[in-house]
Amino acid sequence: MKKWYDEEYKFEIEVTGFLRGEHTEGYCRNGEEIGDKYTCTYGCPVNTEGQGICSKVMMVMFPVMEAVRSGGDLENIGGSDKYSKEIVCPDGCVIFRLTAKKLRNINFYKGKFLE
Repeated sequence: MKKWYDEEYKFEIEVTGFLRGEHTEGYCRNGEEIGDKYTCTYGCPVNTEGQGICSKVMMVMFPVMEAVRSGGDLENIGGSDKYSKEIVCPDGCVIFRLTAKKLRNINFYKGKFLE
């Protein structure tokens, strides 16, 4: 994929906990561990080893990321503050914290710098 403009946000996703005990064995195929981190601007988040995040979680996160890219913030989408939100995987196993960080790039839709 050839990108033709710089993204306005960088998203960081971190595994913060589990809903069923202290590990995901027997519940989660992705093998998430507390402290695992994923990042992306646009597209699917990957970790430092280049492995992608679970596709089921991405189906939940993508609409939230698009809302932020369109000018919303995570606070209005049910987050604890303006730039982060906890998301539970659809299987009810893993808790993720999604954080949106503003980059100093021109807003593609409005043609001006984001503050």
